[in-house]
Amino acid sequence: MKVAILGTGVVGQALARGFLGLQDEVAIGTRDPASDSARKVADEVPGARVVPFAEAARTCELAVLATAWSGTESALELAGPANLAGKVLIDATNPLDFSGGVPPKLAVGHTTSAGELVQAWAPAARVVKAFNIVPAPLMVNPELKGGPPTMFIAGNDAAAREAVADILHRFGWESIDLGGIEQSRLLEPLAMVFITYAFKFNHWKAAFKLLRA
Repeated sequence: MKVAILGTGVVGQALARGFLGLQDEVAIGTRDPASDSARKVADEVPGARVVPFAEAARTCELAVLATAWSGTESALELAGPANLAGKVLIDATNPLDFSGGVPPKLAVGHTTSAGELVQAWAPAARVVKAFNIVPAPLMVNPELKGGPPTMFIAGNDAAAREAVADILHRFGWESIDLGGIEQSRLLEPLAMVFITYAFKFNHWKAAFKLLRA
């Protein structure tokens, strides 16, 4: 499968390595492939191509949005919504606002969510919220004492959610499908539970697990 990772940060790099481990072809999208930061990413994720956002989006079969929230809308504009039409777009973003320091707060919520905004900015893409409730080092093959953690997902397209659930299984997760993209209004505050905990206790290797009777 041809995968586009839109974003060069730690989340994008972690997921790029995960897809490369599944023998997928990976292109990492960036604003300037010639920049020092882009060249550094190319060195740190061998096997992945580092290309402009639009090229990554145009040539992929599946895309992952892994940008900081402040650059998300711009990244999608550069990628070109038409290039993502009909494709599964995994939204791993959280709408974090660091203007008041750390821990951050949510920039949007209650009546909308980052997931819903991403779907509006890429209206023909099949957006699925996933990977936003866990730190980058645990996104692929998490090894925790309590067993496989739980990833909650949301999106408007049932087949797209099934495709993402399969990826999660291959990455060592169990997943729970919450339904439509509006459920991102629950998943993004859930990420804040983890983020607040991590900043308070300086413990970044933890994930959620749903326990059933």
